[in-house]
Amino acid sequence: MTRYAIAMIVSAAGAIAAPTAASACYGCYTPPPCQTCYQQQYVPPQYQSVQETVMVAPGRVVAHRTPPQYRTVMVPKTVMVAPGGVEYERVPPQYATRERVEMVSPGYSYYAPVRQRCNSCGW
Repeated sequence: MTRYAIAMIVSAAGAIAAPTAASACYGCYTPPPCQTCYQQQYVPPQYQSVQETVMVAPGRVVAHRTPPQYRTVMVPKTVMVAPGGVEYERVPPQYATRERVEMVSPGYSYYAPVRQRCNSCGW
């Protein structure tokens, strides 16, 4: 083939495949012919309530002192009956349930295929 014939075939193929304004798909993201158009879809963020156990007060040990006990045995004499001491009380930690909202999935957008009617392609 000559260069002239090749140039004619290429220009004819370009004229057939070139999109025109009449056959364009509006609002979609694909070149004509409009067999499958893609439109942007938006998914809002997803939230969930979460319950968690939190410590309100830590456990502790409280010391209680007991004074010594005295008794008068004879008129001039006082005797110690029980010595003073310390008793320890263990207080367990205090817990409570707290509810908070946390994001499970952030919002995102994606392109979904949508069948649309076009001006000249008949879809």
